[in-house]
Parts: sequence; structure tokens; C-alpha cells
Amino acid sequence: MRLWSLHPKYLDRQGLLALWREALLAQAVLRGRTRGYTRHPQLERFHAHASPRLAINAYLAAVHAEATSRGYAFDRSKIGPVRVVEPIAVTRGQLACEWQHLLAKLAVRDPSRFDRLRMESDPHCHPLFRRRLGPVASWERARAAVDAARGPA
Repeated sequence: MRLWSLHPKYLDRQGLLALWREALLAQAVLRGRTRGYTRHPQLERFHAHASPRLAINAYLAAVHAEATSRGYAFDRSKIGPVRVVEPIAVTRGQLACEWQHLLAKLAVRDPSRFDRLRMESDPHCHPLFRRRLGPVASWERARAAVDAARGPA
């Protein structure tokens, strides 16, 4: 499961579709509707939120908005109520790690998108998140990307 902290606008078609499916799975976990993935590290920040279910709905709403802007027909009724929620902090180190991880994927899957994005020096985070200083998150499992992002946070 990869719930990107990066803005969904950076994802290729395959990545955006996967994010939608994985965020819906995360929503099912947070609603108690599945027995799997309940301790998945990517969910720690949602579990820690004051309103985990509303936070995942807000996350999904931004993914849906990006998909709609591209002409995709993601089912809005799957999201549930969307409210303004307290943003979730994401560190610069985590964003850098995810950026390197995404670029590595795009280099293989979508070289033209990779070429457009590789010079981006300060990618935006998902609208649910707010950037702050700090290292890669303790729950991050993308070891190669972590090592690449270990520079200054």
C-alpha cells in the first residue's frame, strides 16, 4: 500500500489508479470493514489523526479531483462525507524520499512524465498534508528511496 504524501498531480495514469484503489482499501481498514492491513505502516498517520475516517475521505477527495481533471470517472459515492479536517504533518525528508521513489517508477513506466518532472526541486504535497522540517518517516519502507533522500531535510 502506498498512500502518497505527494500531490496526486505528479502520478502517471497507473499510479493514480493504484492510489485510488489503495486509498479505498485504507478507508475500509479505517472503517473496520476489512481484517487485512489493519497494522499497515502507511496508515499510522491516519490512525493518529483526531478524525481518521474524515481524514481518509479528504485524502480520497483530492485524488478524485485529480482524476476528474484528467477525465477519469472515479466513483465519487465511494468517498463518504468530506469535511475540512486538520492537516497531517509530512516531513521534508519524507517528501524527498517519496519524490525519489516516484521518479524511479516514472523513469520506467512513463519516461516523458519523468523528463518533465525530474528537474522539479520542490514538489507539492497532497492537499491533506502540511510540510514541516524533519527526516524520513519511521514507517517508510521504500529503502532505496530512503537512502537516496537521506540528505538534508
